[in-house]
Amino acid sequence: MKSVALHNLGCKVNAYEIEVMQQNLQESGFKIVPFDSEADIYIVNTCTVTNIADRKSRQMLHRAKHKNPDAVVVAVGCYVQTGAERVEEDGCIDLAVGNNRKKDIVDILNAFLKERENGGKAGTASDIIDISNAREYEEMTLSRTAEHTRAYIKVQDGCNQFCSYCIIPFARGRVRSRRKEDVLEEVRNLAAKGYREVVLTGIHLSSYGMDFLGETGEDYLKPGGDLRQQAMDRGFLISLIEAIAGIDGISRIRLGSLEPRIITEAFAERLAAVKKVCPHFHLSLQSGCDETLKRMNRHYTAGEYYEKVEILRRFFENPAITTDVIAGFPGETEEEFERTRAFLEKVRFFEMHVFKYSRRKGTVADRMDGQLTDAVKTARSAVLLALEAKQSREYRASYIGQEVEILIEEQKEIGGKRWWVGHTPAYVRAAVPADEGRELSANGLCRGIVSGFLTDEIVSLNFSGK
Repeated sequence: MKSVALHNLGCKVNAYEIEVMQQNLQESGFKIVPFDSEADIYIVNTCTVTNIADRKSRQMLHRAKHKNPDAVVVAVGCYVQTGAERVEEDGCIDLAVGNNRKKDIVDILNAFLKERENGGKAGTASDIIDISNAREYEEMTLSRTAEHTRAYIKVQDGCNQFCSYCIIPFARGRVRSRRKEDVLEEVRNLAAKGYREVVLTGIHLSSYGMDFLGETGEDYLKPGGDLRQQAMDRGFLISLIEAIAGIDGISRIRLGSLEPRIITEAFAERLAAVKKVCPHFHLSLQSGCDETLKRMNRHYTAGEYYEKVEILRRFFENPAITTDVIAGFPGETEEEFERTRAFLEKVRFFEMHVFKYSRRKGTVADRMDGQLTDAVKTARSAVLLALEAKQSREYRASYIGQEVEILIEEQKEIGGKRWWVGHTPAYVRAAVPADEGRELSANGLCRGIVSGFLTDEIVSLNFSGK
């Protein structure tokens, strides 16, 4: 029995895919071992969203080969997809597997091992398709997950947006959506095993179902045109959410990152009618300055973004709005940065993921004039991170004195005392004392009154019942 060690880099979609790969390998007789141990085979599910992500991917691949020079090192995913030539030149990589081929990792690996045993040719073997022409969704099904209460469900792949800073459309290809029937079957199986919450994820989740209208590279969220109207009339994503809500055992449905333009009055109204939907919405922003947004090739203005936030706040009580922001995009002046800072202050986010702009070869932004120094990007990032910490604490504090429900995920020791820890529907981390005799456990729902802060990121509850 050969041992396999796996390591994941990047997004929640990657995390879902590596869990399926691990599951399939284990079911096929491979022994799964920790990545820091000596293994016969190392698989790194790579990321390429920035040059830094590329470097991390290379580091993990080289670390694996250093750990066991005789091991088979397999590079999988986005780094492979966008850099086939550099992968083939890397002596640490024995096998390269691109996107839309992860579901076949067992067959690909077995074929490689058999060829090697028969004295196959030297060098890096590869299995990489032309992702830009891929039209079939890569069906993968997860039967279990490392988390005990929450399961991430991949429902969509690919992106048609082509933001000027982003390489992902070249790594993941065009929009491809999973059949509703397959999603529902996976959710039913996970619910039967005790999972209470599902998180719908995708590379561009808001484009779910666009490809059901026919093969197209268009952006159906752009105003005007029959494609947008057809997509909105059919409501592919909201229809999927409504169907999942009908599955017994599922208590919560959480959404991954959404494109702001999908938020309409009609969409929000239907979403709010699904009581299992968590009031936690990640709306990607990137900048609060219209000029910067235009250079980024984002298809909305700051004003339009704010309107979407206000729609959600009309239909949901105190929803948690989270976002991504890039600090120091090429050409960003002090005035533009100040507009972004002021806009973020106006919106009042629960959490912001703040990133310093990182140049990525192959993107339009990499060739733009006005590249800023790392010192400037670091200083601007620090300002936004301070604002994020302030807003995040204020949002958590808004729940003090209110009764909330948490889905318990684990028991842990904090400050010398045992606590049951979980998340509220708005994804505020909260804890209730694990008093002796209390009948609570992971996978259970618990209600309590928020009494204050246990730590900077966890609020405490006074137990009020299951």
